[in-house]
Amino acid sequence: MDELIDAIAAKQNPSVVGLDPKPGIVPAEVISALADEVLQEVEGEEALPTLLATAYFEFNRAIIDAVADFVPAVKPQIAMYEALGSAGMDTYAMTCEYAKSRGLIVIGDAKRGDIGSTAGQYAAHLSGFANLSAYFEDENATGNVLPQSIKNLLKSSKNLDVWHEDSLTVNPYMGSDGVKPFIDEAVSHNKSIFVLLRTSNPSSKELQELILQDGKPVYEHMADLIENWGTSSIGKHGYSKVGAVVGATHPEEGKRLREIMPHTFFLVPGYGAQGGTAQDVAGMFDANGDGAIVNSSRGIIGAWKKSEDYAKNQGNMSLDNILDIVCESAAVAARNMRDDLRTAVYR
Repeated sequence: MDELIDAIAAKQNPSVVGLDPKPGIVPAEVISALADEVLQEVEGEEALPTLLATAYFEFNRAIIDAVADFVPAVKPQIAMYEALGSAGMDTYAMTCEYAKSRGLIVIGDAKRGDIGSTAGQYAAHLSGFANLSAYFEDENATGNVLPQSIKNLLKSSKNLDVWHEDSLTVNPYMGSDGVKPFIDEAVSHNKSIFVLLRTSNPSSKELQELILQDGKPVYEHMADLIENWGTSSIGKHGYSKVGAVVGATHPEEGKRLREIMPHTFFLVPGYGAQGGTAQDVAGMFDANGDGAIVNSSRGIIGAWKKSEDYAKNQGNMSLDNILDIVCESAAVAARNMRDDLRTAVYR
C-alpha cells in the first residue's frame, strides 16, 4: 500500500478514476468512427464485440491521458470488459498496461473470491505468471517432457505480469481460506488488496447490518477480520497490504470503521453519482489526511455529456474532436473532485 500512499501524497490528491466503459458512457461517435477499420479486419458477428473493445480502449486512453498528471490511480471494473469476451479482456489488460506506462497505480476492480485452490488462480492477478512458471519448472509435475525452447521461455517469464495491476478488490464471503491466497501473493509481489467491507449499494444492509450474537453488526466483525489479516504486512506509513472497501454513502459507519481499523487503508466508492460527498468521506481519513482513496467513475468519464461543445456539434465530429471533448471534460471533473476532497480532507 506504500506505493499508493506515496502517489497520493505526491499529487496531493486522494482520488481514483474508475474506468467503467459501456455504450452510453463511451460516445456513439467514438464507436462509429472506428467501425470501418474494425470491419476491415474482423468478419461476421465477432466484429461487434471487437468494435466495442476497440472503442473502449481509445476512450480509456483518452481519459488516462487527461488525468495522469494530477490523479494518482485508476480503477478499471473488469465486468465491463468481460461482457465483451476475449476482445474485452484484451482491452482490460491493455488499459491496465497503458495506465502503468503513464505512471498510475492500477486497482483492478474484479471482486474475486472462491475456495482456496480457485482463489489461488484468481490471485494470479497479483502474481502474474510466477506461480505457473514454478509448476512448469517442476520436472516431477511435467514429466520432463517440455522441449528446451519452452524451458528457455520459462526462465524469462517469472516476472511476466499479464494483468499489470497493483491491487485487486476481493470478496471475503467464503472466509479466510478464500482470502489468504490473495494476501500471500500481495505480500510476495509487493502489491495489495481491498476486501469488500461496507459497500455503497442499497441492498448491502440485507447482510452487512445483521446483528451477531455479540451485538456487533456483520460489517464490524468483518472489519476485525480484515484488520487482523493485515497485521503482518504493515508498511512504512502504518497501513497494511490488506485494505477495505467502505462506501461513501455510509459516513457515520465509515468514521467508526476508521477508529477500529487504524492499519487498514480504505477504497471509498460512492462519491458523486451515487450520492456521496467530500464531507461524507472526510471521516474515513486519519488525522493526517491519509488512510483512504475515493473513487469516481461516471462523474468523470461521463462528464463529456454535459459539455456545451458536444451539444453544439453532436453528430458532426471527427474521432479526434470527440476524444478532445472527452479529455477536456474528464480533466475538469477530476480536478473539481480533487479540489473538493482537498478542502474536506486536508484541513
